[in-house]
Amino acid sequence: MKALVVYYSLEGNTKAIAAQVAAAVGADTLELVPSKAYPTGKATKFLWGGKSAVMGESPVLEPYSVKVGDYDTVILGTPVWASRCAPPLRSFLTQQSLVGKRVFAFACAAGKSAGKTFDQLEELCGVKLSASELFTDPASGRDPMKDEKLKAFIQKIK
Repeated sequence: MKALVVYYSLEGNTKAIAAQVAAAVGADTLELVPSKAYPTGKATKFLWGGKSAVMGESPVLEPYSVKVGDYDTVILGTPVWASRCAPPLRSFLTQQSLVGKRVFAFACAAGKSAGKTFDQLEELCGVKLSASELFTDPASGRDPMKDEKLKAFIQKIK
């Protein structure tokens, strides 16, 4: 299995989970970086990020050299914004075909629901997710089941 973890992370939660998943399954990583950064201020990140997610925006991404066609397994990671995936992941998925690949997804959220995130990812990928997992604010330690969920998610990928 040749695996790639593709993720966007605004505050580090998604990046931390992506690193753990990649290390456990021996995957390469691709961090998506929008050309214009999203604000990180408490209120502005919710306003700009939420509006961008709800409006279905697809920001321009910084160039990357990874060839998705070289991988048979792709693991997507995103924060949940307004019950949806972060727009940089939308940009990636509208530019790349994942048809014929095993696709897994994880999301990091401040709440206990991914809302429409996983359904949206399936729609954007054009494939059914092999497995998905939601992590509640993993960096804060508020998800007492984080380690168990992470271990189970990794087992599904392997």
